[in-house]
Amino acid sequence: MSEDAALNSQESVDKLNQAYRAIREQMSRVIVGQDDVIDELLIALFSRGHCLLEGVPGLAKTLMISTLSRSLSMTFARIQFTPDLMPADITGTDVLQTNQETGEREFRFIQGPLFHNVVLADEINRTPPKTQAALLEAMQERQVTVGQTRHLLSDPFFVLATQNPIEQEGTYQLPEAQQDRFMFKVFVKYPSFAEEKQIATQTTSLQSDEIEAVLNGQEILELQRIVRQVPVTDHVVNYALALVRQTRFEEEGAPDFVKETLSWGAGPRAVQYLLLGGKARALLNGRTYVSTEDIASLAAPVLRHRIVTNFSAESEGITADHVIERLVRETPSKEGELTQDPRFKKIFAA
Repeated sequence: MSEDAALNSQESVDKLNQAYRAIREQMSRVIVGQDDVIDELLIALFSRGHCLLEGVPGLAKTLMISTLSRSLSMTFARIQFTPDLMPADITGTDVLQTNQETGEREFRFIQGPLFHNVVLADEINRTPPKTQAALLEAMQERQVTVGQTRHLLSDPFFVLATQNPIEQEGTYQLPEAQQDRFMFKVFVKYPSFAEEKQIATQTTSLQSDEIEAVLNGQEILELQRIVRQVPVTDHVVNYALALVRQTRFEEEGAPDFVKETLSWGAGPRAVQYLLLGGKARALLNGRTYVSTEDIASLAAPVLRHRIVTNFSAESEGITADHVIERLVRETPSKEGELTQDPRFKKIFAA
């Protein structure tokens, strides 16, 4: 079957849906609730993106990622980020060794934990910027450079990071450039009463948490190719562009409330991830086309770490999510309304 044929076949949609349901079924054996978080993790997985999870301690962020890795037949490494962690500790380093056959001394590269398919960067905000920055090349280029040698990483390759928003002492905020490498920033929230009751019962009794691997690396690469084949209409692309370009307060057509609340807007990578995420979400919902609803539903996890609120907004309790919610609410989703609106005409003409 050619790629074009695979694009429009129901078989491709069914294949991704089966993979989605299989992973969800495995994760439900350990994780209670958090349906939206798991969905966003899987959308990032099928879109070849990285994910940053933020939440208070005890919400199973680390457990969720490790459970996901156990449902995938791929190599996994957990890195506990600490203030004394050095870049070489995660990328690897050249070590001087003696060749037993020739007796000559030579450098040999010892791979770090980044040379796995799934990498859990636990409490990523607890390590200094120089070690955080060591992830930049790996996340974007899927390679690391040690000395004068480039070392390619495994494919597929995912960085799934966690951070704690309430402890400030001994933490280092992720630089904007590094946050931009993450496809999603996902907020992990407290469970509902019923979910917390189930958690309390389930985790304080004898239980089996055996997880079966349901996908291997080659199958994930195939699903990622299927996601990229999903077509997107010009209207949906314009809608995604409209959402992102409105966050740039210095641009023509930016709404007044953005100019009053933001000090920095999102870059082009936000549009790319909105469209890729929209494609994956469409397939997970059994569709081979992307709608504006797909884009709107992913606006918060894609944009919340790419826009920066100013001091005035922070003093009034206005968060990035508040700004995104209003942008989605005030951006027309119908094609005629969007293209004919005078303000958006300025955005499209810029």
